[in-house]
Amino acid sequence: MFEKVKEERGIAALRKKVTIVSGDVSQLGLGLSQEDRKMLCERISIVYHGAATVRFDELLKRAVVLNTRGTKQMLELAKEMKKLELFAHISTAYCHLEEKVLGEKPYPPPSDPHKIIKCVEWMEDEVVEAMTDKILGDLPNTYAFTKALSEGLVEEAMPEIPAIILRPSIVIPIWKEPVPGWTDNINGPTGLLIGAGKGVIRSMYCNENGYADYVPVDIVVNAILAVTWNFIHNKDREKRVYNLTSSSEFKVSWAEIIDIGRRVTEKVPLNGVVWYPGGSMKKSRLMHNICVFLFHWIPAYLIDTLIFCLGYPPM
Repeated sequence: MFEKVKEERGIAALRKKVTIVSGDVSQLGLGLSQEDRKMLCERISIVYHGAATVRFDELLKRAVVLNTRGTKQMLELAKEMKKLELFAHISTAYCHLEEKVLGEKPYPPPSDPHKIIKCVEWMEDEVVEAMTDKILGDLPNTYAFTKALSEGLVEEAMPEIPAIILRPSIVIPIWKEPVPGWTDNINGPTGLLIGAGKGVIRSMYCNENGYADYVPVDIVVNAILAVTWNFIHNKDREKRVYNLTSSSEFKVSWAEIIDIGRRVTEKVPLNGVVWYPGGSMKKSRLMHNICVFLFHWIPAYLIDTLIFCLGYPPM
């Protein structure tokens, strides 16, 4: 992953430029030591804040602590930085789902982020979870909710610090550089393709002609660097929100994604394949549920029974 930069710059030069700082956005004070905090405040000029949980099913309290309170504490740290030129908050294009067209502008948060942070701090986990649906309102998950709250905090801080909001859509593996196809997770369509390629996923309930918005991670990184240059070098202070998305130019349907994945697995089969890759997408929920029962649940129980009989713990 970093071989190219090692060859171009050399290990010695990189070690002089990189300093590892121990921290944790889930802790008060970001888990920073006094010495590290002082060093950051005196030396750092550009901050990219991307620390967050990206799980859609994350418990509300944990999501607020990591995504929203973590952002609030990062903003407080940025306000202490003497040489700060830019605070770039990595948000998501999927945090304002009530908008049919997402404009490159701030939107009001779904709730007061300061009040939400205080509530989850003093309330018990069980109470927060019992109130989750009511707190989320029309938003489908804790990720979208807490990211929208975080944007509200960044917008609130814009008069005090040079801050911008970056909204990438679904980030997928590298397109071109430095290593085509590289990824360190199975989020988004990657996990779907792996599951289908191993023969585990046999049915998917969706409109095959529908599409989601995907952006390769190297394009996202390049866009972040370009925006940074535009803000600092060109002194463009008018634009504070950028949508890093692709669907206005490239629309890839779910059917196309599955078809590409099928062709790839035929050429390069995955290891640990449970069943020959197959299955399809269903528009009918009834048909999907029937297929899930026949091709997901029944095979899973049969395999677990066989594993148990052989003396191994069930999967």
